[in-house]
Amino acid sequence: MRHLIIGGGTAGINAIRTIREEERESSEITLVSAERPYSRMVLPYYLDRSIAESHVFTATAALLARWNVKTHVGRRAASLDTRGSVCTLDDGATIGYDDCLIATGSSAVRAPVPGADGPGVHSFWTLDEARGVIAQVRPGRHVAMIGAGFISFTILNSILALGAKLTIVEIAPRILPRMIDVTGAGIVEAWLQAHGVAIRAGAAVTKIEDAKSRTRLRFKSGPDIVCDVVVMATGIKTNLEWLKGAGVHVNRGVVVDERLRSIVPNVYAAGDVAEGRDLVTGQPTVHAIEPTAQEHGRVAGANMAGRDVTYRGSLLMNIVEVCHLDVASFGAWDDAKAETFTGLRAERPAYRKLLFTGDRLTGAMILGRSSDVWTTNDIGMLKGLVQSGVPLGSWKEYLRKNPFDVKPAFIASKTTAKLLPETVLGRPAKAPGDTPVAV
Repeated sequence: MRHLIIGGGTAGINAIRTIREEERESSEITLVSAERPYSRMVLPYYLDRSIAESHVFTATAALLARWNVKTHVGRRAASLDTRGSVCTLDDGATIGYDDCLIATGSSAVRAPVPGADGPGVHSFWTLDEARGVIAQVRPGRHVAMIGAGFISFTILNSILALGAKLTIVEIAPRILPRMIDVTGAGIVEAWLQAHGVAIRAGAAVTKIEDAKSRTRLRFKSGPDIVCDVVVMATGIKTNLEWLKGAGVHVNRGVVVDERLRSIVPNVYAAGDVAEGRDLVTGQPTVHAIEPTAQEHGRVAGANMAGRDVTYRGSLLMNIVEVCHLDVASFGAWDDAKAETFTGLRAERPAYRKLLFTGDRLTGAMILGRSSDVWTTNDIGMLKGLVQSGVPLGSWKEYLRKNPFDVKPAFIASKTTAKLLPETVLGRPAKAPGDTPVAV
């Protein structure tokens, strides 16, 4: 059996490992990856020098050799012939396969602003882009971050830890518009300002230009900002352009079934490029988040190895820590049709929003100090309630009156008992050193 894995990110590497764990006979695995495999989630720690660059990488050449994986690192897939089961690389080389996994991930998108491609403007999505930011951010420098979404907030702490001054610019009327509501955004904004971060929401950048060795941001209205470094975190796009004419169905991502297969039976997709089932709504969606990439890779890898594994769907979740304030949302946190309960204790500060469909918690939002046990414990319990979909019965009314007392409802509904057997592959995970490599 010849397996082709296109993409060396979280989804691709999890698929390779799972194939080796699950297969009964040794197969041929080929990896095509534009970059050496690494974890995007640890790049903020590389930015603030908490870890060395060597700790960013996930699957070294030695490990891939031990797993008997043929590698084409530094190469990109240029086209896919699904009829002939052949992939052509950017150097003209061709690779035949029996089955294939598309896991090419996503890329940063810069706002269409004149000057956005200038030398003082950086993205922070790939390792190479992270190196560019690292070279520029130093104590006392002024960093302007355009975009106040999840990507920005993953590196905010690192920029402050380096002693830089930070201004966040957001075109929407509030920060974190795709993660929390107006009340939550107001709490986070006040918290950031108390920690010395300037916020410009509802601000449209019209031009980025040189300003005597610095960079100037011009706006549709309001004063200019002159800074030393610009980090543009204005979204991502899936890396799917190369699939034109391949015969797979591409909507927002490659549309996949419950086994992560595309409409071409021997072509799978996983991670940021896959459009699969949302756990809560049941609708097809793209969740470009690390947990989904991990699970997609495991499910696709198991099916490629000959098992028959179905996937319940991915849970939308975003969790960030902002200057020791935890901010998280799960599931359908912005469902306008849901029955909604809220709780606010501004002095802590602490905020909850619980969204119900019937007696099931289908979405949740939580903000609070990282040191507050109400926050640290309840983030996990709220995630569990949304993920499990357990009926809460009379505990729904209890949570309406007591949104800050989640634990009794969590225990009484036996959510832990439901979640414990629910592993993605229907078996316990194996430690890295216990991976049986069939070679």
